[in-house]
Amino acid sequence: MQRIFHTPEGVRDIYNGECSQKRKVQEKIHRVFHQYGYEDIETPTFEYFEVFSREVGTIPSKELYKFFDREGNTLVLRPDFTPSVSRACATYFSPDKEPVSLCYTGNTFINNTSYRGHLKETTQMGVERIGDESADADAELLAMTVECLLAAGLTEFQISVGQVDYFKSLLKEAELGPEAEERLRVLISQKNSFGVEEFVEEQKLKDSMQKAFTEIPQMFGSEEVLKKARSLTNNACALEAVSRLEEIYEIMKNYGYEKYISFDFGMLSKYQYYTGIIFQAYTYGTGEPVIKGGRYNGLMKHFGKPAASIGFALEVDNLLLALSSQKLISEKEEKPEVIEYEPQNRAEAIKEAQKLRAEGRCVALRLKKEAR
Repeated sequence: MQRIFHTPEGVRDIYNGECSQKRKVQEKIHRVFHQYGYEDIETPTFEYFEVFSREVGTIPSKELYKFFDREGNTLVLRPDFTPSVSRACATYFSPDKEPVSLCYTGNTFINNTSYRGHLKETTQMGVERIGDESADADAELLAMTVECLLAAGLTEFQISVGQVDYFKSLLKEAELGPEAEERLRVLISQKNSFGVEEFVEEQKLKDSMQKAFTEIPQMFGSEEVLKKARSLTNNACALEAVSRLEEIYEIMKNYGYEKYISFDFGMLSKYQYYTGIIFQAYTYGTGEPVIKGGRYNGLMKHFGKPAASIGFALEVDNLLLALSSQKLISEKEEKPEVIEYEPQNRAEAIKEAQKLRAEGRCVALRLKKEAR
């Protein structure tokens, strides 16, 4: 039987300068989390299947890494931190009495195809603000998104903000069936205006509804898009969703970060637990978002403690790729100072190394080759 020593498809080793740079970027982002008052939490690498079940609204079951414990319970490698942190919050905290601010770092595992080179194991850093339904909390996480990317070294990036309640309100008014809803969701997510137009005509919706759905894929850009969204509907819930975005944008002006914000009403996440705003941060050098986030007011109910919540996850590997592509990360690896010694000089060498280490310098002791 042939022994296999290379890594499986979809995972990789990280070493030398790349590993060092990854640690440094993580430290900078972690500092931002703490500056905003978020406290660390660690959740298990695997959980019971129910934490990520279809009812929760996370990724499809076929993309989960599943296995069994000795009692026959189905376990899952976490594909997503938000359900894990929510489960832990419901167990140990009381978000109904006081908002809870938590941050995390760890790896997630998704059994996807190798199409487009997606890794199956990726490192995420993120925050969850649980028990706070205010627009101020929405704006705070957008501000943190900006500061995390600035701290990492990026200078050019954009945060695209959507509002799933706007789309959901129109869906409810249109009274489409589940299959039709999913088809429309896919077409809008793909920015397929012609496909949407053809589809809504087939559904024989009233003219105003057809126009609204047909316009959504192209409703992205500056704050002018908010006016466009208002003009397309009289639906009270949809208009309330627009008002929320307007309030968030005004708060972002207080932070001075409004220049990084754009709007996209056609942004619809594959995670079904999102309500309210969702957002993604993009930059040059990677085709995927470096940060994804949003509000999930219904998720905590699944774990027995209903609480309005919002969070985001930063894809560390995508961020490093972007930094490298933009030449914003040093390719030079910092090497330790090396002190070579012979056996008879061992004590002096160790004393000197310890002295330099106490001064904060990195020192490697090496016995001379001929003395080994």
